[in-house]
Amino acid sequence: MKRNKGLSFYRKRRVIQASAVQGAFVWIGECLLAFAIGCVLVYYFMTSLTCIGQAMEPTVSSGAQVLVNRFIYSLASPKAGDVIVFKPNGNAHTHYYMRRVIGIPGDTVQIVEGFVYVNGELFETGTGNEQMDFAGVAEEEITLGKDEYFVLGDNRNASEDSRNADIGNVRKQDIYGMAWFVRYPWDNFGKIP
Repeated sequence: MKRNKGLSFYRKRRVIQASAVQGAFVWIGECLLAFAIGCVLVYYFMTSLTCIGQAMEPTVSSGAQVLVNRFIYSLASPKAGDVIVFKPNGNAHTHYYMRRVIGIPGDTVQIVEGFVYVNGELFETGTGNEQMDFAGVAEEEITLGKDEYFVLGDNRNASEDSRNADIGNVRKQDIYGMAWFVRYPWDNFGKIP
C-alpha cells in the first residue's frame, strides 16, 4: 500500500548541530566583550565636552563637541602645542577651559609687542591671529615652575588664559586631559591640529 504525501504529523525533527549553537554563543560572547571593553575605555579614558566661548576659534568653535583623552597625561606630560582641558586653579565650581600649551615646566615666557616668546624665541602656532592686544602678567618674563604650564587660546584677543592673573599658570594636577578630536559639528570633524 502506497502512502500519500499529504499532511504528516510524523515529520522528522531537524537536528541542530552542537557546533553551530556553540559558534553562535561564541560570536555573541565576543560582541558583548567588545562592547564592554569599549564602554570601559570610553568611561575611564575618554570623555566628550562642549567647547564654551570663542577662545579656541578657528581651531575649535563655540558649541563644538570634543573628545578628551583623560588617560594620556598619566603616561606623559603635556607638550607645547597640545590642546589641554583644565579647571583654573583646580576650582571645582567652574566649567572646563580648553587652551593650547605654549610653555612647559622650566620655560620662560614673555609677551613683547603682542607676540609670544618662549625661551627668547618667537612662538608661532600657525593658528589664527598671533598678535595680541593684551599681554597681562606675561608682559614681564615668567619662568614656569615644576608642573606648571603657560596656556593661550588660539583666538588670542578673545581668550581668558594664563595672561590673566585669576587663571595664571596651569598646574599639571588641574589638567583633566588632552582635547584631541572634534566630533561635532561635521564641518570641523577630525583631529585637532
